[in-house]
Amino acid sequence: MDHRNHSAMTEFILAGLTERPEFQIPLFLLFLGIYVVTVIGNLGMITLIGLSSHLHTPMYYFLSSLSFIDLCQSTVITPKMLVNFVTEKNVISYPECMTQLYFFLIFAIAECHMLAAMAYDRYVAICNPLLYNVIMSYHTCFWLTIGVYILGIIGSIIHTGFMLKLFFCKVNVVNQYFCDLFPLLQLSCSSIYINEILVLGLSTFNIFIPALAILASYIFIFSSILHIRSTEGRSKAFSTCSSHISAVTLFFGSLAFMYLQPSNVRPKDQGKVSSVFYTIIVPMLNPMIYSLRNKDVKLALKKIVESRECF
Repeated sequence: MDHRNHSAMTEFILAGLTERPEFQIPLFLLFLGIYVVTVIGNLGMITLIGLSSHLHTPMYYFLSSLSFIDLCQSTVITPKMLVNFVTEKNVISYPECMTQLYFFLIFAIAECHMLAAMAYDRYVAICNPLLYNVIMSYHTCFWLTIGVYILGIIGSIIHTGFMLKLFFCKVNVVNQYFCDLFPLLQLSCSSIYINEILVLGLSTFNIFIPALAILASYIFIFSSILHIRSTEGRSKAFSTCSSHISAVTLFFGSLAFMYLQPSNVRPKDQGKVSSVFYTIIVPMLNPMIYSLRNKDVKLALKKIVESRECF
């Protein structure tokens, strides 16, 4: 048996966001607050959509799926990160590290494609309103969602499978606050040429292709909006897209900055900043972005609150 097919490492040490002890407790409290808001916001969005019959539309079906992905994404990363803030040594075992990497990749890839599916939904709603219910049927939405998760699982299996083949024998300090692809590849004693090709290739497919689909959708959407004669109609059409555009910009901007460039040209700690955005900040902001600017969500929340007050 080839010993190079198995890691000599039994555990890794996560470098975390900072090595300065005086920042550990303040950062713990900050990210604990962010995680609590993330859980409440995304669970609240899923529950609200489930309980409000007038929100049982394709747009909110995808939004509840996005909230589920954000909740899972944050839960894969943040609890371990919080524990590391209050422990002396940020240790994660090899199996735990590979498991975290696997689930992180599933939900990161799934979010890319879910945002593309949501853009397609807005395209059909604005460009083909008369056929909207026919095109965006329950079965279409269901299979689009299944496809999103299948792509996430396939991409994660490929990345994690090739990561498991690497032999780690250098220092075991991962320069990140979770087990991410590039920081782990930097610790390998094996050739990582194939892994880096896979990262760039699959990242291009899972980031560039959805981003291109979103861009194409909005080109058609804006073209249709400009043909709307009434100012009120144009304003209403723009408002239905503005939340999604904000979410797309935040997520894809930070993700592309991290994965669409070779690891050897990236400054050492620069990836941590962009990682914080797409793993922690974006999952917290998405429910706010979609609820604060959405009259339907506000109305649904108001009705539920009023109904509870009657009992």
